[in-house]
Amino acid sequence: MNDDLLFSDATRLAELIRTKAVSPVEVMRAHLDRIDAVNPSINAIVTVADGAIAAAQAAEAAVLTGQDVGPLHGVPFTVKDSIDTAGVPTQRGSPIFKGRLPEADATSVARMKKAGGILLGKTNLPEFSYWIESDNLLSGRSNNPWDVTRTPGGSSGGESAAIAAGMSPIGLGTDLAISVRGPAAQTGITSMKATHGRVPMTGIWPRAPRRFWHVGPMARSVRDIALAFSQLQGPDGRDAFATSTVSFDAGIGRRAGHRLRVGWMVGPGFGPVDPEVAATVRAAAGALEAMGIEVEPVGIPALERDFALDVFNRLHVMEMKPAFRDATAGHEDQMYKMAKTMLSLPETSMTDFIDAEQAAERIRDGYAAYFRDFDALITHVLPIPAHKHGVEEFVIDGQTVDATYLQGATVPLNLTGLPGISMRFGTSGDGLPINVQIVGSWLAESTILHVASLLESVSPVRTLHPSL
Repeated sequence: MNDDLLFSDATRLAELIRTKAVSPVEVMRAHLDRIDAVNPSINAIVTVADGAIAAAQAAEAAVLTGQDVGPLHGVPFTVKDSIDTAGVPTQRGSPIFKGRLPEADATSVARMKKAGGILLGKTNLPEFSYWIESDNLLSGRSNNPWDVTRTPGGSSGGESAAIAAGMSPIGLGTDLAISVRGPAAQTGITSMKATHGRVPMTGIWPRAPRRFWHVGPMARSVRDIALAFSQLQGPDGRDAFATSTVSFDAGIGRRAGHRLRVGWMVGPGFGPVDPEVAATVRAAAGALEAMGIEVEPVGIPALERDFALDVFNRLHVMEMKPAFRDATAGHEDQMYKMAKTMLSLPETSMTDFIDAEQAAERIRDGYAAYFRDFDALITHVLPIPAHKHGVEEFVIDGQTVDATYLQGATVPLNLTGLPGISMRFGTSGDGLPINVQIVGSWLAESTILHVASLLESVSPVRTLHPSL
């Protein structure tokens, strides 16, 4: 099996295909063979798309006959199983939707195909995309390729595991509070949650609460994320949140003559953080400073006044419960843990809901004040590296917290809609990946991609993929 094909990034694969150095069929067969070899132990891929080889053969013919090809021509991609794929099952991590065949692709999938990508398969997730582990009654539990006794995260955990394990070079996940950035951190890949509305959510379920959901690319390199985002972004005329016509291209640049100013923080306002993780954030800040970028430790007082995770919990339950109730009506015996938990939660009073809305506004204002003076913010993604399966309580830096606290540094970006990149910049004493999060102001994807590319160029990480 050709490791060069399996662990090259999507941009490189597209170049090899475009120059006829390899064929799309060769690339596709290598990934299908890899799925056969390692997916039984990882359980990241839940469906292999029919017609993948035929599509690769058509892509090969297009190259050989000199046709114009897209920037991802012939490159396999995978998709989280909550994102609709025409004629390929989209089962949402639940036996309630077993065998469900969408008639149309989600906008994001259609755009990946338009760029020349070939759908390889669908990836695992928690029931209804709702938890920090990817486990459900229909397709079981996904394992982390760095250590199968640990989780690859959720809700896009199958996607992160598939990419980290060499089963896919690039794919799509969704993010309500943590779900593309956290799994990327647990498996050491790269992902981006763009500004809310930059990528349409059309064809993705659940949509409630619509104002917090995002869809985003997951891959092995910053340039892959930039390339995918350049194809995914823009209105589709169906998602009312997707209205921005601000252009973006895959060239990762910055304003000429502008000296970047970057802050970094691990708290307060995010909850406790493991010392190894905090040290990785400081190392990333130091690396930027060594390049001549103005870097300093910062705080955002609004996050200290209003704990974003608490605000989020008071807001989203009231909106998600009806969607869960409708989906499970008459199928209560097929519900798994999180659907049962969601439906058992008490209703948020209108007083608490309004108070939480006002707190969310204060947090948005707090970030706006920060970005008056800074171009980007470096934080941790998760307070700990990938954890063992099924753990519901953690002791982090001497403080005991429940599992929801893993979202402490990611959920503020869902409340505010701000863009964030998760990328690896360290390794724990146990050999597990540690990622940092690069946060930008509204619509500032080009800035954070530039910062991420700088960090990628000096990353101390040497082991980029697990041995399987």
